[in-house]
This record gives sequence, C-alpha cells and structure tokens, in this order.
Amino acid sequence: MTEFEAFADMQPSLSPALSPAQTPPRANLAGWLYVSPLVLVLVPFFVAPILVVLAASFFATDGFGGLTPGFTLASYVEVLHSALTLKLYLATIKFTVLTWVFTLIIGFFVAYFLVFHVRNQLLAIGLFLLCTVPFWTSNIIRMISWIPLLGKEGLINQALLGLGLIRQPLEVLLFSDLAVVIAYVHQLTIFMIVPIFNSMARIDKKLIEAAIDAGASRFDIMRLIVVPMSKSGIALGTIFVVSIVMGDFFVVKVMSGGGSASVVSAFYEDVGVLQYPTAAASAVLLTLVLVAIVSLILRTVDIRQEITR
Repeated sequence: MTEFEAFADMQPSLSPALSPAQTPPRANLAGWLYVSPLVLVLVPFFVAPILVVLAASFFATDGFGGLTPGFTLASYVEVLHSALTLKLYLATIKFTVLTWVFTLIIGFFVAYFLVFHVRNQLLAIGLFLLCTVPFWTSNIIRMISWIPLLGKEGLINQALLGLGLIRQPLEVLLFSDLAVVIAYVHQLTIFMIVPIFNSMARIDKKLIEAAIDAGASRFDIMRLIVVPMSKSGIALGTIFVVSIVMGDFFVVKVMSGGGSASVVSAFYEDVGVLQYPTAAASAVLLTLVLVAIVSLILRTVDIRQEITR
C-alpha cells in the first residue's frame, strides 16, 4: 500500500449519509411496525388516562359529581392555597425519605454480601431468589402480618416484657408512623436489592483483588469502587421506592390506624365525596413532583449507558 492509499484510508468517507427525508419508505414503515405494539399499549393505558385526568382538573363541578366542561384554575388554587396540602406533602416526604434510607442500607449490604462474599454463584442466585419468596404473597397479607407482631399484645411486646426490658407494652410499635415505615421497608426492600445486585454483579472481581494488592482497605474499596460502580442500581432502586411510596395511601391508612395521611389519601377522599376536579388537580401536581424527582435522580447517572455497558 502506497502512502497515498494509506492516507486515503484514514480520511472520512465522502459519501453523504442519508437524511431522514431520503430514508427508504420501507425502512420507515418497518420502524413504525416495530414500535406499534408499544404504542398500542401506551396510548390507551397510559397516555389517554393522563390526558383525561389533566382535562378534568380544569373543569368545574356542580358539587354532585357532575363536571362542567370549561377552563378554570379554581381546583389548582384550592389545592395550592390549602394548609392541608403542605402538611400532607411533608408527611409523604417524611415517609419517602425514611423508607428510602432503610431500604437503601438493607438492599445495598444484602446485594454486597451476595455478590462479594458468597463464592458459589449457584448459592448466590439461590439466596437471591430466597429474598423474593415473601413477595409471592399479596402486599396486603404481608402488611397485615405485622399487626400480630407489633400490637400491644404482640410477640415483640411480649418478648420485651418477658425479658424485663420494658414494664408496659410499647404503643408506638403499631398504628404509628413507625409502623408505616416498617411496612414500607418490608414491602420495598426487594426493589433496592434487585437493581443493586445487578449492578454489583457486573463489577470485575479482578479490580477488587488489584485494589487489595495495592493496599486499599475494605472501606476504600467500598467508597471508591463498589459504590460508584453501583450507582445505576442505586438510582433505579431509588426511583422504584420513591415512586411507590409517594403514590400509595393504603399502607399509611392501615398501619397508622388513621392517625397519619398522605397526598394520595387527600384526593382519594375527594373522589369519595365526588370532588373530581380537585382530586384531578392534586393528581396532576403529584405527578409533576414525581417527574421532577425522577429527573433529578436521572441527572446523576446515565442509566441507559450503565445498563447497556
């Protein structure tokens, strides 16, 4: 090969790329056919309900469940100017943050143990599947199962009384904010374990061994290698946990004994008294808050790049 030929091979191709307008019609048709199943699912079951709720939030109501088509911001003004709205958002954020912290701690160390301390891969997968066994039952059953444990006459109080650690049953264990957080952590920890486990499983063990040979401590390995390389799993788990907690009201209602409430509880009650525009406005605002939170989480990590790595 001459120098000229070598130089020519190094140059970018001069043939222009096809613009979208020049794409063959068959390619465009094939592309639409590929995404049509997804469109057929998303439009009627996701996009359409959101548009209906959005439209209803701008309607007026006659007070008896009827909607008057039009455009009014009265429902948003009512929701945003209510002191109850701020109180409910603070309560929801409190439950969300506490649940996220505990599920992250438990999920991270369970995944770390399965990936780095269980040498037998088959055993690690078996233990991982064992973590999912409680989730073969209904969420309601798993939540209600805490009542015999946390009640005044429950097993935990009876054990503490038998050991002489307390003189009377602890009432804070059940029908309280603590009971709500316990139920959430029990239900949602698996949503942290799974994505973090998947992220950690892709970490090359030779990298850990090289760090140990270089004199790095276990804390340094955790801080400088494991945590940064698990951030995609942490981000995904955070999105799952935050979205579920902020969109739930049943756990709060049952485990708090009606003593606490959440944002979703408010527009559930509005629906019960036929105040559909107010409920729709609350739902739209909560959706915007969730979208903002998820957007902030996604700014910390490119999940698509991490997953396809």
